Formats: sequence, structure tokens, C-alpha cells
Amino acid sequence: MKTSNPVLARLGQAAERERAAGYAPSGPYGQPGYPQQVPPQAGYPGAPGFPSAPPAVTPMSIDDVVVKTVTLLAIVGVAAAAAWALVPDALLGVAWIGAAIVGLVLGLIISFSRMANPALVVAYAVVEGVLVGAVSKFFESLYDGIVLQAVTATFGVFFVMAMLYKARVIRATPKFVKGMIAVMAGLFAVMLINLVLALFGVNTGLRDGSPLAIGFSIVCIVVASLSFVLSFKEVEDGVRMGLPQRYSWVAAFGILVSLIWLYIEMLRLLSYFQGDD
Repeated sequence: MKTSNPVLARLGQAAERERAAGYAPSGPYGQPGYPQQVPPQAGYPGAPGFPSAPPAVTPMSIDDVVVKTVTLLAIVGVAAAAAWALVPDALLGVAWIGAAIVGLVLGLIISFSRMANPALVVAYAVVEGVLVGAVSKFFESLYDGIVLQAVTATFGVFFVMAMLYKARVIRATPKFVKGMIAVMAGLFAVMLINLVLALFGVNTGLRDGSPLAIGFSIVCIVVASLSFVLSFKEVEDGVRMGLPQRYSWVAAFGILVSLIWLYIEMLRLLSYFQGDD
């Protein structure tokens, strides 16, 4: 099964190697495969030369991804609440920047790794929870009620995109996937450059509440919303390809990244319209 997603393609190749090492592909309706080579003289388990059966490789399902996504969101929520309660106002900036840097490193490792590592994904959720908590506490201290508005808007967009994808109103065609990857890479580069310049006191106007900043946030929100389509396609392809169950952590990671990005951009955009009260 071919896929236009390079990360998913690497995971598919890893899964193929696992099956070639000792398992046939999963049977119909998701039954696990069986050991591929059994000596003909071994007629029953326990006979001389009969290999002991290794644990079955269970393929991932959509339910697996849902459970993992909810689990990661719960971890983010707990970490965010802890950061909100424990990080003093004077250190919010340090926690914000530190969590952003560590989260970026972990995210890149997970994205370009050829293996599914649940521990790394959980660590990413914890770090991003600290980021979300610090950012949320900062904005809430300035604009009362903005966090609830951003959370509502974020999950509202997520469910709308899920319905549009299920109804096939939006489809992840190869051109769409390539275009989205290019746009996200471009936005990532712009935000990274803007962050570096901001550290040196240079204001590019992308995050100061100006019309340019509002326009940039709207673009980011639109792209973050459309990135859910890539995540939904990744889940479908992973299930269709019969990836092992643990790869559901990688699919859940993709959804989590988009949710956090969308939430932070929602906070920024809403703050631009709060006024000076």
C-alpha cells in the first residue's frame, strides 16, 4: 500500500520488516498473523524443533488512536494545570521558552524516527502541557476568560474538520498533502526566524497585534485546521496498511501537535481583539 506521507511510509517499511522477521500479514478483520516458517517435522507444539510462538503483532485500529489521543490530551491537561499552579508569574517566560525548545526537539525526533516510541510521545505531551499551562496563565492574566474561549474554539474547529473529512468534503489528495507539507514547512521557518529576531529585540510585526499580525494568525489557524486532514489520512492509511498497534501513538501525536498549535494561535488571535481593558 503506497502513501504520500513520508513519515508513514517509513513506519510502513518498519512494519514490513517486523512481519518479515517472523509474522505473516494480519488476516481479515484484523486477526494477528502467524509464524511464517514452521519445520515440517514439527507437527505439534512441544515437539522437537517446534518453535515457541512469539507474541502476536496486533494491528492498530481507529479506536486505538482515539484512546491514545484522549490519553495524551489528559496528560497535557494535568501538566498544564501543574504548570499553571506551580510556575510563578516571574518565571512564565522562562517556562514558556524552555518548554517550546524542548518540545521542538522531541517533536523532530518523533517525526523523523523510524520507530514508534510511546515514551517519547508521552514525554512530548508532558512538555507541551507545561508550554500550554504557561501560555494560558499569561494570557488569562491579561484577558479574563480568554482561555475558555480558545479551548472552545479549538475543539469546535477539530470536530468540524472531522465531520468534513468523514463526509469527504475535504480529501487528502496527493497534491493536497504535498501542498500542505510545503506550506507548514514555510510557516515553521517564518515562525522560527521571527522567534530568533524577537530574542534580539527585532519586531517583525507578526506578533504585535497589528493588521499584519492578525492576518498571519488567521493564516496559521487555517493551516493548522487543514493539518487535521493529514492526521486523519495518516490514521486511515495506518489502519489499512496494518501497522502494529503501538504506531497508534504516532498517529495520536500528529493530532496532538495540530491541536496545540491551533489552540495557541487561537489565544493569540483572540487577544488581538480584547482591547486594552
